[in-house]
Amino acid sequence: MFRSAIVSLLAGSLLKGQFLIRPPLQSGIFPFLRPNNQVCSIGMHLKARGQIYPLRSGDQVKRIPVPDDKVSWSETWPEYSPVEFTAPFVLTASWADSVFDEPEFKPQWNSLDGKVDRRSHESAEYAIEDGRPLNPYGRTGLKGRGVLGRWGPNHAADPIVTRWKRTAEGDICTNPDSGLQILEFVCIERNDGGGWAIPGGMVDPGEKVSVTLKREFMEEAMDSTTATGEENEKNSNIVDEFFSGGGEEIYKGYVDDPRNTDNAWMETVAVNFHDETGDHVGKLALKAGDDAK
Repeated sequence: MFRSAIVSLLAGSLLKGQFLIRPPLQSGIFPFLRPNNQVCSIGMHLKARGQIYPLRSGDQVKRIPVPDDKVSWSETWPEYSPVEFTAPFVLTASWADSVFDEPEFKPQWNSLDGKVDRRSHESAEYAIEDGRPLNPYGRTGLKGRGVLGRWGPNHAADPIVTRWKRTAEGDICTNPDSGLQILEFVCIERNDGGGWAIPGGMVDPGEKVSVTLKREFMEEAMDSTTATGEENEKNSNIVDEFFSGGGEEIYKGYVDDPRNTDNAWMETVAVNFHDETGDHVGKLALKAGDDAK
């Protein structure tokens, strides 16, 4: 089944996803998102406190339960003793941090550490305890890095590609009950059981977010890793033209992600690229990449 898709939602309704958002504030095509480092604490750490930590291997690592009133680090909890877990493949990966007992590993927390950006998108610096960074939104029931490569923030970028849903005659569709216009966006279904997701990915050390946005969209939603050179050149030209306007940053901050731990967590920059006429998105040859079904 074709699993890179264009999905509809109502403009003005709440986008169901991993981003943590505040009440409505006008922000371009997404009036329900606040731009620039705005998150909320309501429902925080729902995914990051899931009982079973997500592993593709099929093995199970269980978090210890963290009740709502013990999530915050400011709440005293002497009995808190989470399991330590870092996936074996992370320990040997060239793109990941070293373990703490290696003498050459001297990370500069809350700083640009060489090419590795260890700064958080959140307004305040994250705390350090026993030499390790602490998740700025509290306990997760698991310490270590899990499947994440970096201690502290792991930076991603998410391109949100949208267009208006239209009739065969080209008119913008509206919801018959609310009267709101219907917005469509490109998404993929993950093959690791993580559900539907925006086709984004990790920002490489020293890489500009604008480069990540294009690369990940082509890999995740257009399967550039298996396409021919001719196909990639054609697709790249279309994406270059569409992304050339820079898009609108609609979110920057912490992500409630099931991969998060007490010492490593996901953050993202989400940028909306809206195709007002629908002419550009219609030219995109959508095909799910290797991270999707």
